[in-house]
Amino acid sequence: MRISVGRIVALAVLIIFAFFFMYPIYWIIITSIKFPKDCFTLTFIPYLQFTPTPKNWIEQFETSGREIIKCLQNSLIIGVGAAALATVLGIFAGYALARFRYVRWSNRDIIVYFLSLRILPPIVVAIPWYIMVSRLGLIDTHLAVILAHAAFFLPYAVLVMRDSFRQLPIELEEAALVDGCSIWQVLMRIVLPVSAPALAAVFILIFSFSWNEFLFAFILTSENAVTFPVFIAGSLHAAGVYYWVLSVRQLLAIGPPIVIGVLMQKWIVRGLTLGAVRGAR
Repeated sequence: MRISVGRIVALAVLIIFAFFFMYPIYWIIITSIKFPKDCFTLTFIPYLQFTPTPKNWIEQFETSGREIIKCLQNSLIIGVGAAALATVLGIFAGYALARFRYVRWSNRDIIVYFLSLRILPPIVVAIPWYIMVSRLGLIDTHLAVILAHAAFFLPYAVLVMRDSFRQLPIELEEAALVDGCSIWQVLMRIVLPVSAPALAAVFILIFSFSWNEFLFAFILTSENAVTFPVFIAGSLHAAGVYYWVLSVRQLLAIGPPIVIGVLMQKWIVRGLTLGAVRGAR
């Protein structure tokens, strides 16, 4: 079989990119099963010549097990809450932008506004958000972080859902209206079931964004609602960085999003490509 030069070059580029993105994960995995002295020992074949041990994992769950479980629960509650709230609001806003035309503010102006929010640095609104939340008495609560994450990731949900709704045939909705359905019934019974892949993709991706978010979680929490990224940031000690401890915690942090992404990969790809053609117009 003849293999073209282009395919060989493309394969080589893919291998390089795969190594570039997978190497940090490999480094974290092997560091989590090294003895502390092996993390600073130079060997003839780096990252291969060491004696693996589960000691770091056992010590972490023995010394910080309760804190780890608590922070994972906080991240799960906040991630699910923020994803659910942003997805629900994104459905209504996205459908309105896809099927209705506004006069005072044109649809294009509204879309540009949402796009501008996507490029807004989070630190710009961090201090005003902290002042508002503190006056409401919500500091160090799940609700404060959920609202912050939902507000910050809402533009993404709106834009993706709007593109998804625009691709659906308008004839389906018109037929339902002729049969006597209201706009609400059309949305609930016709549009949402057909757009299930896009809904799943938006929910999963916003959950991943919320799970990894650090700034708002760090500013708005102190003890009761601390998320796992904030917990990982506490791995720095006066003696320096304990890489073996940090690696264990990093693997615990990236595990749930990776598992969800692998299990729901089909839904994510299908949902994100639903509005790729017409949504670009």
